[in-house]
Amino acid sequence: MNQILELREKRAKAWEAAKAFLDTKRGADGLISAEDSATYDKMEADVVNLGKEIERLEKQAAIDAELAKPTSSPLTNQPGNHTAKEKTGRASDAYKKAFWDSIRKKNYYDVTDALAVGTDTEGGYLVPDEFEKTLVQALQEQNFFRTLATIIQTSSGERKIPVVTGHGEAAWMDEGGLYPESDDNFGQVTISAYKLGTAIKVSEELINDSVFDLESYIAAEFARRVGTKEEEAFITGNGTSKPTGVFTSAESAVTTTGTAITFDDVMDLYHSLRNVYRNKSVWILNDTTVKALRKLKDNNGNYIWQPSVQLGQPDMILNRPYYTSVFAPDIAAGNKVIAFGDFSYYWIADRQGRSFKRLNELYAPNGQIGFLASERVDGKLILPEAVKTLAIKSV
Repeated sequence: MNQILELREKRAKAWEAAKAFLDTKRGADGLISAEDSATYDKMEADVVNLGKEIERLEKQAAIDAELAKPTSSPLTNQPGNHTAKEKTGRASDAYKKAFWDSIRKKNYYDVTDALAVGTDTEGGYLVPDEFEKTLVQALQEQNFFRTLATIIQTSSGERKIPVVTGHGEAAWMDEGGLYPESDDNFGQVTISAYKLGTAIKVSEELINDSVFDLESYIAAEFARRVGTKEEEAFITGNGTSKPTGVFTSAESAVTTTGTAITFDDVMDLYHSLRNVYRNKSVWILNDTTVKALRKLKDNNGNYIWQPSVQLGQPDMILNRPYYTSVFAPDIAAGNKVIAFGDFSYYWIADRQGRSFKRLNELYAPNGQIGFLASERVDGKLILPEAVKTLAIKSV
Protein backbone atom coordinates (compact mmCIF):
# COMPACT_ATOMS: atom_id res chain seq x y z
CA MET A 1 0.00 0.00 0.00
CA ASN A 2 2.87 2.40 0.84
CA GLN A 3 4.38 1.67 -2.57
CA ILE A 4 1.15 2.76 -4.28
CA LEU A 5 1.09 6.02 -2.32
CA GLU A 6 4.75 6.65 -3.14
CA LEU A 7 4.06 6.10 -6.84
CA ARG A 8 1.07 8.45 -6.70
CA GLU A 9 3.22 11.16 -5.13
CA LYS A 10 5.98 10.52 -7.65
CA ARG A 11 3.47 10.80 -10.51
CA ALA A 12 2.08 14.05 -9.09
CA LYS A 13 5.60 15.53 -8.91
CA ALA A 14 6.35 14.35 -12.46
CA TRP A 15 3.16 15.98 -13.68
CA GLU A 16 4.00 19.28 -11.94
CA ALA A 17 7.44 19.20 -13.59
CA ALA A 18 5.87 18.53 -17.00
CA LYS A 19 3.44 21.44 -16.58
CA ALA A 20 6.20 23.77 -15.46
CA PHE A 21 8.36 22.77 -18.45
CA LEU A 22 5.45 23.37 -20.84
CA ASP A 23 4.73 26.80 -19.35
CA THR A 24 8.35 27.97 -19.61
CA LYS A 25 8.79 26.79 -23.20
CA ARG A 26 5.65 28.31 -24.73
CA GLY A 27 6.35 31.09 -27.20
CA ALA A 28 4.37 34.30 -27.66
CA ASP A 29 2.03 32.41 -29.98
CA GLY A 30 1.40 29.77 -27.30
CA LEU A 31 3.31 27.09 -29.21
CA ILE A 32 6.51 25.20 -28.39
CA SER A 33 9.35 24.02 -30.61
CA ALA A 34 9.54 20.49 -32.00
CA GLU A 35 12.49 19.69 -29.70
CA ASP A 36 10.65 20.93 -26.61
CA SER A 37 7.53 19.10 -27.71
CA ALA A 38 9.46 15.83 -27.86
CA THR A 39 10.85 16.46 -24.37
CA TYR A 40 7.38 17.21 -23.03
CA ASP A 41 5.95 14.08 -24.69
CA LYS A 42 8.58 11.98 -22.89
CA MET A 43 7.74 13.63 -19.55
CA GLU A 44 4.03 13.03 -20.16
CA ALA A 45 4.73 9.40 -21.11
CA ASP A 46 6.44 8.92 -17.74
CA VAL A 47 3.29 10.22 -16.03
CA VAL A 48 1.12 7.83 -18.05
CA ASN A 49 3.37 4.83 -17.35
CA LEU A 50 3.36 5.59 -13.62
CA GLY A 51 -0.43 5.67 -13.77
CA LYS A 52 -0.52 2.24 -15.43
CA GLU A 53 1.83 0.81 -12.80
CA ILE A 54 -0.41 2.23 -10.05
CA GLU A 55 -3.43 0.53 -11.67
CA ARG A 56 -1.58 -2.80 -11.81
CA LEU A 57 -0.57 -2.60 -8.15
CA GLU A 58 -4.10 -1.64 -7.10
CA LYS A 59 -5.52 -4.63 -8.98
CA GLN A 60 -2.95 -6.91 -7.32
CA ALA A 61 -3.91 -5.51 -3.90
CA ALA A 62 -7.60 -6.12 -4.64
CA ILE A 63 -6.91 -9.73 -5.69
CA ASP A 64 -4.75 -10.34 -2.59
CA ALA A 65 -7.53 -8.96 -0.39
CA GLU A 66 -10.07 -11.23 -2.08
CA LEU A 67 -7.89 -14.33 -1.67
CA ALA A 68 -7.26 -13.46 1.97
CA LYS A 69 -10.94 -13.61 2.81
CA PRO A 70 -12.04 -16.61 4.92
CA THR A 71 -13.36 -19.49 2.89
CA SER A 72 -16.17 -20.20 5.32
CA SER A 73 -18.29 -18.27 7.78
CA PRO A 74 -18.59 -19.15 11.47
CA LEU A 75 -21.90 -20.49 12.77
CA THR A 76 -23.70 -17.71 14.64
CA ASN A 77 -27.24 -19.04 14.87
CA GLN A 78 -28.65 -21.23 17.63
CA PRO A 79 -28.59 -24.97 16.98
CA GLY A 80 -31.95 -26.49 16.23
CA ASN A 81 -33.89 -28.63 13.86
CA HIS A 82 -34.14 -26.01 11.12
CA THR A 83 -33.61 -27.48 7.68
CA ALA A 84 -32.14 -25.32 4.95
CA LYS A 85 -34.45 -24.81 2.01
CA GLU A 86 -33.32 -26.95 -0.89
CA LYS A 87 -32.37 -25.00 -4.01
CA THR A 88 -34.25 -25.81 -7.17
CA GLY A 89 -33.87 -25.27 -10.90
CA ARG A 90 -30.52 -23.93 -12.15
CA ALA A 91 -29.53 -23.11 -8.56
CA SER A 92 -29.68 -26.73 -7.42
CA ASP A 93 -26.59 -28.85 -6.73
CA ALA A 94 -27.97 -31.55 -9.03
CA TYR A 95 -28.16 -29.14 -11.94
CA LYS A 96 -24.67 -27.83 -11.25
CA LYS A 97 -23.20 -31.36 -11.18
CA ALA A 98 -25.08 -32.45 -14.30
CA PHE A 99 -24.02 -29.33 -16.20
CA TRP A 100 -20.31 -29.73 -15.54
CA ASP A 101 -20.49 -33.47 -16.17
CA SER A 102 -22.00 -32.71 -19.58
CA ILE A 103 -19.22 -30.20 -20.27
CA ARG A 104 -16.36 -32.45 -19.17
CA LYS A 105 -17.54 -35.87 -20.37
CA LYS A 106 -18.11 -36.97 -23.92
CA ASN A 107 -21.55 -38.42 -24.70
CA TYR A 108 -22.75 -37.89 -21.14
CA TYR A 109 -26.39 -38.95 -21.33
CA ASP A 110 -27.38 -39.07 -17.67
CA VAL A 111 -28.44 -35.44 -17.70
CA THR A 112 -31.97 -35.32 -19.05
CA ASP A 113 -33.90 -34.82 -15.83
CA ALA A 114 -31.54 -32.42 -14.11
CA LEU A 115 -30.84 -30.25 -17.15
CA ALA A 116 -34.40 -30.10 -18.46
CA VAL A 117 -35.00 -26.74 -16.78
CA GLY A 118 -31.93 -25.25 -18.44
CA THR A 119 -32.20 -26.63 -21.96
CA ASP A 120 -31.42 -23.99 -24.55
CA THR A 121 -33.43 -23.86 -27.78
CA GLU A 122 -30.25 -24.41 -29.80
CA GLY A 123 -29.12 -27.58 -28.06
CA GLY A 124 -26.91 -26.14 -25.34
CA TYR A 125 -27.52 -25.71 -21.64
CA LEU A 126 -27.92 -22.58 -19.56
CA VAL A 127 -25.17 -22.25 -16.99
CA PRO A 128 -25.90 -22.80 -13.27
CA ASP A 129 -26.94 -19.73 -11.28
CA GLU A 130 -23.69 -19.48 -9.29
CA PHE A 131 -21.57 -19.73 -12.44
CA GLU A 132 -23.83 -17.12 -14.08
CA LYS A 133 -22.84 -14.68 -11.33
CA THR A 134 -19.18 -15.54 -11.92
CA LEU A 135 -19.53 -14.78 -15.63
CA VAL A 136 -21.27 -11.46 -14.97
CA GLN A 137 -18.60 -10.45 -12.45
CA ALA A 138 -15.89 -11.34 -14.96
CA LEU A 139 -17.69 -9.32 -17.65
CA GLN A 140 -17.71 -6.27 -15.38
CA GLU A 141 -13.97 -6.64 -14.86
CA GLN A 142 -13.37 -6.78 -18.62
CA ASN A 143 -15.97 -4.17 -19.60
CA PHE A 144 -15.90 -1.05 -17.38
CA PHE A 145 -19.11 0.23 -18.97
CA ARG A 146 -21.16 -2.36 -17.07
CA THR A 147 -20.11 -0.71 -13.79
CA LEU A 148 -21.56 2.62 -14.99
CA ALA A 149 -24.78 1.46 -16.64
CA THR A 150 -28.01 0.13 -15.17
CA ILE A 151 -28.36 -3.62 -15.73
CA ILE A 152 -31.74 -5.33 -15.89
CA GLN A 153 -32.71 -8.96 -16.40
CA THR A 154 -35.28 -9.94 -19.02
CA SER A 155 -36.95 -13.28 -19.56
CA SER A 156 -38.06 -12.57 -23.13
CA GLY A 157 -36.39 -11.14 -26.20
CA GLU A 158 -37.99 -7.69 -25.99
CA ARG A 159 -38.74 -5.25 -23.17
CA LYS A 160 -40.67 -1.99 -23.41
CA ILE A 161 -39.50 0.68 -20.95
CA PRO A 162 -41.79 3.65 -20.20
CA VAL A 163 -39.91 6.95 -20.27
CA VAL A 164 -41.14 10.40 -19.26
CA THR A 165 -40.71 12.68 -22.28
CA GLY A 166 -42.40 15.75 -20.79
CA HIS A 167 -43.25 16.87 -17.26
CA GLY A 168 -46.41 18.51 -15.97
CA GLU A 169 -46.12 21.94 -14.36
CA ALA A 170 -47.68 23.83 -11.47
CA ALA A 171 -49.17 27.28 -12.06
CA TRP A 172 -50.23 30.29 -10.02
CA MET A 173 -54.00 30.44 -9.49
CA ASP A 174 -56.61 32.76 -8.05
CA GLU A 175 -58.25 32.05 -4.71
CA GLY A 176 -61.08 29.64 -5.39
CA GLY A 177 -59.95 29.17 -8.98
CA LEU A 178 -59.68 25.91 -10.88
CA TYR A 179 -56.58 23.84 -10.47
CA PRO A 180 -54.62 23.82 -13.75
CA GLU A 181 -54.39 20.47 -15.47
CA SER A 182 -50.93 19.44 -16.55
CA ASP A 183 -49.97 15.85 -17.26
CA ASP A 184 -46.66 14.10 -17.75
CA ASN A 185 -46.05 12.78 -21.25
CA PHE A 186 -44.78 9.24 -21.59
CA GLY A 187 -42.94 7.46 -24.36
CA GLN A 188 -41.48 4.00 -24.76
CA VAL A 189 -38.00 2.68 -25.38
CA THR A 190 -37.78 -0.88 -26.66
CA ILE A 191 -34.84 -3.03 -25.64
CA SER A 192 -34.29 -6.23 -27.62
CA ALA A 193 -31.92 -9.17 -27.16
CA TYR A 194 -29.06 -9.52 -29.64
CA LYS A 195 -26.98 -12.67 -29.68
CA LEU A 196 -23.25 -12.54 -28.98
CA GLY A 197 -21.22 -15.72 -29.05
CA THR A 198 -17.80 -17.33 -29.36
CA ALA A 199 -16.28 -20.78 -29.84
CA ILE A 200 -13.81 -21.76 -27.13
CA LYS A 201 -11.45 -24.68 -27.85
CA VAL A 202 -9.75 -26.75 -25.14
CA SER A 203 -7.41 -29.71 -25.64
CA GLU A 204 -8.68 -33.17 -24.71
CA GLU A 205 -5.77 -33.58 -22.28
CA LEU A 206 -6.85 -30.54 -20.26
CA ILE A 207 -10.51 -31.60 -20.30
CA ASN A 208 -9.56 -35.01 -18.91
CA ASP A 209 -7.24 -33.52 -16.31
CA SER A 210 -9.29 -33.27 -13.12
CA VAL A 211 -6.84 -30.69 -11.72
CA PHE A 212 -7.48 -28.27 -14.60
CA ASP A 213 -9.84 -25.51 -13.42
CA LEU A 214 -12.22 -25.58 -16.38
CA GLU A 215 -14.73 -23.23 -14.75
CA SER A 216 -12.21 -20.42 -14.24
CA TYR A 217 -10.74 -20.87 -17.73
CA ILE A 218 -14.14 -20.70 -19.46
CA ALA A 219 -15.21 -17.72 -17.34
CA ALA A 220 -12.01 -15.81 -18.13
CA GLU A 221 -12.10 -16.57 -21.87
CA PHE A 222 -15.81 -15.83 -22.15
CA ALA A 223 -15.39 -12.51 -20.32
CA ARG A 224 -12.33 -11.48 -22.33
CA ARG A 225 -13.93 -12.12 -25.71
CA VAL A 226 -17.50 -11.11 -24.95
CA GLY A 227 -16.54 -8.19 -22.70
CA THR A 228 -14.48 -6.60 -25.48
CA LYS A 229 -17.31 -6.82 -28.02
CA GLU A 230 -19.83 -5.60 -25.44
CA GLU A 231 -17.75 -2.51 -24.65
CA GLU A 232 -17.39 -1.71 -28.34
CA ALA A 233 -21.14 -2.00 -28.92
CA PHE A 234 -22.16 -0.09 -25.78
CA ILE A 235 -19.92 2.80 -26.84
CA THR A 236 -20.22 2.98 -30.65
CA GLY A 237 -22.74 0.27 -31.70
CA ASN A 238 -25.09 1.20 -34.56
CA GLY A 239 -28.11 -0.76 -33.32
CA THR A 240 -28.03 -3.19 -36.27
CA SER A 241 -27.81 -6.73 -34.84
CA LYS A 242 -26.04 -5.18 -31.83
CA PRO A 243 -26.77 -2.65 -29.06
CA THR A 244 -26.95 1.08 -29.79
CA GLY A 245 -23.83 2.81 -28.46
CA VAL A 246 -23.89 5.86 -26.22
CA PHE A 247 -21.74 7.90 -28.65
CA THR A 248 -24.19 6.97 -31.41
CA SER A 249 -27.37 8.03 -29.63
CA ALA A 250 -26.28 10.88 -27.31
CA GLU A 251 -26.86 14.44 -28.46
CA SER A 252 -23.87 16.41 -29.76
CA ALA A 253 -24.07 19.47 -27.51
CA VAL A 254 -20.78 21.10 -28.53
CA THR A 255 -18.91 21.25 -31.84
CA THR A 256 -15.39 22.63 -31.97
CA THR A 257 -14.70 25.72 -34.08
CA GLY A 258 -11.48 24.19 -35.39
CA THR A 259 -9.71 20.84 -35.58
CA ALA A 260 -8.43 21.04 -31.99
CA ILE A 261 -10.29 20.93 -28.66
CA THR A 262 -10.10 24.08 -26.55
CA PHE A 263 -10.77 24.72 -22.88
CA ASP A 264 -13.95 26.60 -23.80
CA ASP A 265 -15.19 23.53 -25.72
CA VAL A 266 -14.73 21.29 -22.68
CA MET A 267 -16.32 23.85 -20.36
CA ASP A 268 -19.30 24.29 -22.72
CA LEU A 269 -19.78 20.51 -22.76
CA TYR A 270 -19.60 20.42 -18.97
CA HIS A 271 -22.31 23.05 -18.60
CA SER A 272 -24.49 21.67 -21.40
CA LEU A 273 -25.50 18.95 -18.97
CA ARG A 274 -28.22 19.78 -16.45
CA ASN A 275 -26.98 19.91 -12.87
CA VAL A 276 -29.17 16.96 -11.82
CA TYR A 277 -27.14 14.72 -14.16
CA ARG A 278 -23.82 16.51 -13.68
CA ASN A 279 -23.60 15.51 -10.01
CA LYS A 280 -23.13 11.85 -11.01
CA SER A 281 -21.46 12.39 -14.35
CA VAL A 282 -18.20 10.98 -15.71
CA TRP A 283 -16.25 11.42 -18.94
CA ILE A 284 -15.62 8.71 -21.54
CA LEU A 285 -12.91 9.26 -24.15
CA ASN A 286 -9.83 7.55 -25.56
CA ASP A 287 -6.21 7.97 -24.46
CA THR A 288 -5.33 10.22 -27.41
CA THR A 289 -8.05 12.67 -26.39
CA VAL A 290 -6.88 12.56 -22.77
CA LYS A 291 -3.40 13.51 -23.98
CA ALA A 292 -4.84 16.53 -25.79
CA LEU A 293 -6.78 17.62 -22.69
CA ARG A 294 -3.68 17.42 -20.49
CA LYS A 295 -2.35 20.55 -22.21
CA LEU A 296 -5.49 22.65 -21.55
CA LYS A 297 -5.81 25.20 -18.74
CA ASP A 298 -8.82 26.86 -17.15
CA ASN A 299 -9.19 30.64 -16.93
CA ASN A 300 -7.12 30.69 -13.74
CA GLY A 301 -4.16 28.98 -15.39
CA ASN A 302 -4.82 25.58 -13.81
CA TYR A 303 -4.59 22.45 -15.94
CA ILE A 304 -8.00 20.77 -16.23
CA TRP A 305 -6.49 17.24 -15.98
CA GLN A 306 -5.66 16.41 -12.38
CA PRO A 307 -3.80 13.25 -11.25
CA SER A 308 -5.04 11.55 -8.12
CA VAL A 309 -2.71 11.32 -5.13
CA GLN A 310 -5.16 9.43 -2.88
CA LEU A 311 -5.98 5.75 -2.79
CA GLY A 312 -9.37 4.95 -4.22
CA GLN A 313 -9.68 8.33 -5.95
CA PRO A 314 -9.56 8.39 -9.77
CA ASP A 315 -7.83 10.96 -11.96
CA MET A 316 -10.09 13.90 -12.82
CA ILE A 317 -11.01 16.22 -15.66
CA LEU A 318 -12.69 19.38 -14.33
CA ASN A 319 -13.12 17.58 -11.00
CA ARG A 320 -15.11 14.70 -12.53
CA PRO A 321 -13.76 11.12 -13.00
CA TYR A 322 -13.04 9.81 -16.47
CA TYR A 323 -12.79 6.40 -18.16
CA THR A 324 -10.81 5.62 -21.29
CA SER A 325 -11.76 3.15 -23.99
CA VAL A 326 -9.97 2.19 -27.17
CA PHE A 327 -13.40 2.20 -28.85
CA ALA A 328 -14.10 5.88 -28.16
CA PRO A 329 -13.61 7.73 -31.49
CA ASP A 330 -10.30 9.44 -32.28
CA ILE A 331 -9.94 13.18 -32.76
CA ALA A 332 -10.92 13.55 -36.41
CA ALA A 333 -13.27 15.75 -38.39
CA GLY A 334 -16.92 14.92 -37.75
CA ASN A 335 -16.28 12.49 -34.88
CA LYS A 336 -17.92 12.66 -31.46
CA VAL A 337 -14.83 12.30 -29.28
CA ILE A 338 -15.97 12.95 -25.68
CA ALA A 339 -19.11 11.75 -23.91
CA PHE A 340 -20.04 13.34 -20.59
CA GLY A 341 -23.01 12.45 -18.44
CA ASP A 342 -24.75 10.12 -16.03
CA PHE A 343 -24.38 6.73 -17.69
CA SER A 344 -26.79 5.04 -15.29
CA TYR A 345 -29.40 6.12 -17.84
CA TYR A 346 -27.82 3.71 -20.29
CA TRP A 347 -29.65 0.42 -19.67
CA ILE A 348 -28.15 -2.97 -20.40
CA ALA A 349 -30.71 -5.76 -20.72
CA ASP A 350 -29.34 -9.25 -20.09
CA ARG A 351 -31.66 -11.96 -21.28
CA GLN A 352 -31.15 -14.23 -18.33
CA GLY A 353 -28.97 -17.24 -18.91
CA ARG A 354 -25.65 -17.65 -20.69
CA SER A 355 -25.60 -20.84 -22.74
CA PHE A 356 -22.83 -23.39 -23.36
CA LYS A 357 -22.81 -26.28 -25.80
CA ARG A 358 -20.12 -28.94 -26.16
CA LEU A 359 -18.84 -29.96 -29.63
CA ASN A 360 -17.23 -33.39 -29.62
CA GLU A 361 -16.38 -34.02 -33.27
CA LEU A 362 -15.74 -30.69 -35.03
CA TYR A 363 -12.21 -30.19 -33.64
CA ALA A 364 -11.48 -33.87 -32.92
CA PRO A 365 -8.76 -34.19 -35.62
CA ASN A 366 -6.79 -31.53 -33.72
CA GLY A 367 -7.28 -33.24 -30.38
CA GLN A 368 -9.55 -30.47 -29.13
CA ILE A 369 -13.05 -30.11 -27.72
CA GLY A 370 -15.09 -27.07 -28.70
CA PHE A 371 -17.56 -25.11 -26.61
CA LEU A 372 -20.06 -22.71 -28.09
CA ALA A 373 -20.72 -19.95 -25.57
CA SER A 374 -23.37 -17.30 -26.12
CA GLU A 375 -25.48 -14.65 -24.45
CA ARG A 376 -28.34 -12.40 -25.48
CA VAL A 377 -27.97 -8.75 -24.56
CA ASP A 378 -28.98 -5.27 -25.65
CA GLY A 379 -28.12 -1.76 -24.50
CA LYS A 380 -29.64 1.65 -25.09
CA LEU A 381 -29.53 5.19 -23.72
CA ILE A 382 -33.10 5.55 -22.46
CA LEU A 383 -32.83 9.24 -21.53
CA PRO A 384 -30.78 11.10 -24.17
CA GLU A 385 -30.60 14.33 -22.15
CA ALA A 386 -28.54 12.56 -19.47
CA VAL A 387 -25.45 12.30 -21.71
CA LYS A 388 -23.92 14.94 -24.00
CA THR A 389 -21.05 14.68 -26.47
CA LEU A 390 -18.39 16.92 -27.98
CA ALA A 391 -17.81 16.66 -31.72
CA ILE A 392 -14.94 17.81 -33.91
CA LYS A 393 -15.94 20.27 -36.64
CA SER A 394 -16.47 18.64 -40.04
CA VAL A 395 -14.19 19.74 -42.81
